[in-house]
Amino acid sequence: MSSSSSHGRGGDSREGRGGERGGEFAEKVVKVRRCATVVKGGRRFSFAGLVVVGNGRGKVGCGYAKANEVPPAVEKAIKDGMKNLIEVPIESGTIPHRVEGTSGTAKVILLPASPGTGIIAGAAVRAVCESAGIHDVLTKAHGSTNPVNLVKAALEALKSLRTKADVERLRGVTLS
Repeated sequence: MSSSSSHGRGGDSREGRGGERGGEFAEKVVKVRRCATVVKGGRRFSFAGLVVVGNGRGKVGCGYAKANEVPPAVEKAIKDGMKNLIEVPIESGTIPHRVEGTSGTAKVILLPASPGTGIIAGAAVRAVCESAGIHDVLTKAHGSTNPVNLVKAALEALKSLRTKADVERLRGVTLS
């Protein structure tokens, strides 16, 4: 195998580099995948990167991109993630209420936790919660363990969060 074969392992965590993009967003590489296409001369490899970006204060997004080498794939994924940012309501370091999100056959359940609990989650969902700035949360993943689907399901769940003020405004009532 060539030296490029060692690049296909996921799970490395590239953080920081915020100075390049306005300073406040941090990136976490969740997964790098290697794909091989068979051509006349042998195999030609390409790479796909899954990256979670967030400012740690309620904004988070994910990006997925492909390229012929790992660094361009990660850069493209970061750019894609910056386009797909969502706002997450955070109350005292945790989420306001229980939520569920699905993507494909992956289902993620997020539960609010008391201060000091930490982030109880697998690698993919943990990256989303840390990037969003959530400090205390309990999670459970059902079904697929595919990191791409888990990240998308976690973001889907975070999208459906509502604060008490949002619910009062939407329903036109005051809650006690």
